[in-house]
Amino acid sequence: MTGVPASAAGGSGAKPVRGGKLGTAAVNQASLWNIANILTMVRLLLVPGFVLLLFHNGGYDPVWRSFAWAAFAVAMITDLFDGHLARAYNLVTDFGKIADPIADKAIMGAALVSLSVLGDLPWWITGVILARELGITLMRFWVIRHAVIPASRGGKLKTLAQGTAAGMYVLVLTGPLATLRFWMMMVAVVLTVVTGLDYVRQAVVLRRRSLAAERAAVGRTAEALNEAAGSPGAGVADAGAVVGPSAGASDASGAPGASGAGASGPAVRVSGGSTPVEPTVGARDGADAER
Repeated sequence: MTGVPASAAGGSGAKPVRGGKLGTAAVNQASLWNIANILTMVRLLLVPGFVLLLFHNGGYDPVWRSFAWAAFAVAMITDLFDGHLARAYNLVTDFGKIADPIADKAIMGAALVSLSVLGDLPWWITGVILARELGITLMRFWVIRHAVIPASRGGKLKTLAQGTAAGMYVLVLTGPLATLRFWMMMVAVVLTVVTGLDYVRQAVVLRRRSLAAERAAVGRTAEALNEAAGSPGAGVADAGAVVGPSAGASDASGAPGASGAGASGPAVRVSGGSTPVEPTVGARDGADAER
């Protein structure tokens, strides 16, 4: 119940690389039938089996509750293994993304609700834990467009504490062990609330940062468009270019294109940008004087 989908699927053809990063090719080639997804399916099937075993013979038979505990323990262990396989072999499927978190919450929710129905666990504990899990799941969908909230170390400790405490409540314990399981459940409740509040804080911060980055990007884009709109249009001469009525004109030597002093119009120098156009009269005369 870390909140991060971990189930994966085996590749078809290419040999998986242990410890590598997930890539588009691995996702596209992933097959549904592989060990990680099979473990997830087993965990889903164990949910109704666990409930049947727990309620068998009235729900208070120590032997059948031991069988129920075994099913619960197998379900919790498979959650660890399918996640490890998914991370180690870079294999993932859409089925795994959806089924893994559902299986995690289904087995824990079934245990808490069943124990409360039997009167072994107070309903307020079940309500707090289930409300937190449902709320965090919905919150992840709320911020998924902006960022992905990773599973924290506190979240993993919360999952371990919940599984241990729920497993102890499934067993028929008396004396000091019954007291121990109560305090273990209190630790699980505290971790559930604290990590839930921390996830909410992370979600708010990540969403604000993402929105601020989006607004900044929109602002930079608008500024760039405004600068582009205010730049000189196409066809305007570059800075330093001399534009004059020299086409077809000839100077005293008869060379075409040369405009001497007293030509029909002064040469014009375009400086570009927003600088006004300034006439430069006598530029030809100055060059002749230097020669």
